[in-house]
Amino acid sequence: MRQNAASAVPAKVSYQLEAEHPPASADRSSTGRLIGIDLARGLAVFGMYSAHVGPDVTVGGPVGFLLETARGRSSALFALLAGFSLVIITGRPLPRTGRSGRQAVARIAMRAVVLVALGYVLTALDTSVDVILSFYGLLFLAVLPLYRLRAGTLALLAAASALITPQVLYAIRQSIETGNWSNAVTGGDPLARISGTDGMVELLFTGEYPVLTWAPYLIAGMAVARLDVTRSGVRSLLALVGGALAFVGYGGSWLALYLVPRALTAVAAATDGGSATSAWWSDTVGTPDGSTPAAWLLVAAPHSQTTFSLLGNTGVAMVVLVACLTVAERMPRLTRLARPVAAVGMIALTVYVLHIVALWFFVDVWYVAAIEGETMSALPVLLAFIAGAMLLAAVWTRFFRRGPLEHLLDIATRPARHIR
Repeated sequence: MRQNAASAVPAKVSYQLEAEHPPASADRSSTGRLIGIDLARGLAVFGMYSAHVGPDVTVGGPVGFLLETARGRSSALFALLAGFSLVIITGRPLPRTGRSGRQAVARIAMRAVVLVALGYVLTALDTSVDVILSFYGLLFLAVLPLYRLRAGTLALLAAASALITPQVLYAIRQSIETGNWSNAVTGGDPLARISGTDGMVELLFTGEYPVLTWAPYLIAGMAVARLDVTRSGVRSLLALVGGALAFVGYGGSWLALYLVPRALTAVAAATDGGSATSAWWSDTVGTPDGSTPAAWLLVAAPHSQTTFSLLGNTGVAMVVLVACLTVAERMPRLTRLARPVAAVGMIALTVYVLHIVALWFFVDVWYVAAIEGETMSALPVLLAFIAGAMLLAAVWTRFFRRGPLEHLLDIATRPARHIR
């Protein structure tokens, strides 16, 4: 088990949600799967770094293209991996039952509550980052009842929710724009009073990562986790499905925007100068400044919360995951080189939180000048964040099984062991 890919990364591989380690008798494929998941999660973390501290995508060239590709899709990959980890904790290939199942469910519920609280603490630092953790915690609670379902059922639910929930969200947001019912709900929401935000309305509907349209990513990850991804045939099938989803999502959006009369004009007018011609794949289209036109449902920009964007982002996330699993399984030399990235994935919660704290701490020194400027000056900052995260993760995981915050999260959920 310690040869080839297993030797490239420490055996103490962990998931962000601290899934149990396989027994010592686990085969090399199982170890490769663990490494591949951590590698994918590390890439997702770096993608979010690029959105938060990297240069503006308008710098163009290869750097601009890579930054633009990471925008939104990295957080979607992060969410898909969260669904994968949820199934790992609750049992795969078969879900846990009885006392063990109840304890696993309680652990996830407790961790979700902690993540919601931690997310609001980071939000209170008032950085420019749209912190995902509070949404992330509520997403776990939302999809947790589905943990016993089979891969096929989960896949159908993910597809159905991707087709339906964006239209529902659009209708709800339109009603919020034209009415004041959300103010009444927020006024009576204890979470809103405690956090100083819009509370559940923001988490469910109006935030950057609304639970209503981000749940499909987790459900898709749960479906993938139910499959035997150690088999090359399964990985090939997932790659084909992922590629097809990306093609339908982004290609369908491009086709719709150019075929539907006045669609591009309506999108451009709503975003007040946004790049409507790139609305089929890029966040440079911006967001609607006022009332959102129905043509917005044809956009596939990563944060547009549309069916096209959900399909495209899910497809890209699946392809990246398959690539990481394949590298860990079949390419030990490349896996060895990627060891620091996989180490970041092992302590993803810690490095995510630290980068937000770092932004808050240094904001008055260099953030406004280096990050908000539309120049390449932010590139050294991004590279420094990535290098710092890899160094910290590589050193820490050499001596400890969990990251600092992952360890605290584990302590916070230990009462679940007493559930009968």
